[in-house]
Amino acid sequence: MADPNATRRRVRAILRRLERRFGELSPPRANDPLDELILTVLSQHTSDVNADRAFTSLRAAFSTWDRVVAAPEAVLADTIRSGGLANTKAPRIQAILGEVYEREGAYELSRLRDMTDIEARAYLTSLPGIGPKTAAVVLSFALGRDAIPVDTHVHRVARRLGLVPAKASAERAGRLLHDLVPEGLRTSLHVGLIRLGREICKAPTPRCALCPLKDLCPTAPRYLPERRQRRGPW
Repeated sequence: MADPNATRRRVRAILRRLERRFGELSPPRANDPLDELILTVLSQHTSDVNADRAFTSLRAAFSTWDRVVAAPEAVLADTIRSGGLANTKAPRIQAILGEVYEREGAYELSRLRDMTDIEARAYLTSLPGIGPKTAAVVLSFALGRDAIPVDTHVHRVARRLGLVPAKASAERAGRLLHDLVPEGLRTSLHVGLIRLGREICKAPTPRCALCPLKDLCPTAPRYLPERRQRRGPW
């Protein structure tokens, strides 16, 4: 069984190298919690560019959230078409907004700011179609909490680095990483692993020769057969 303290030292080493490679690893935006929630729903299974385009179209077409709820589902779907899976996302967004209004008496989630992380996460994941990753994004990006959302890039890179088991689901990886990553570093690591996954540790074939973590990564030798990788010191 791995020594938790040694693993945390390794996580710190990984983060230091990612910061040297990519610069400051801070969240890309700080939105209102409800805006962030809807934007994150739109970002599912598409790029940030497409999600931003869909969110901009949504807000341009409907001046208030109650107009989004009242809109015919087909009209809403057409409005957010650039974000992909519009026929699925449109009714989900309307259901989320309806549930928020039912609970809060308004289209806002400012009450989350007064909740603990556990309470806010439980509230968010109780909304229609909201899972742990989306909840973690809202916690981290909108509420400034120390969370590590596990999207497809973080999931892939964490498994290749051996931070989570190779067969761990994204949901399980999220729980494991939350416990593994030292407090205060989770959001920065999330941002760093996304950058690494998009630019270097790609699917299906990572560009290990360019990776700042190749000597810390148990997967790298498979893609660098001509070199023996040495680990540490961390």
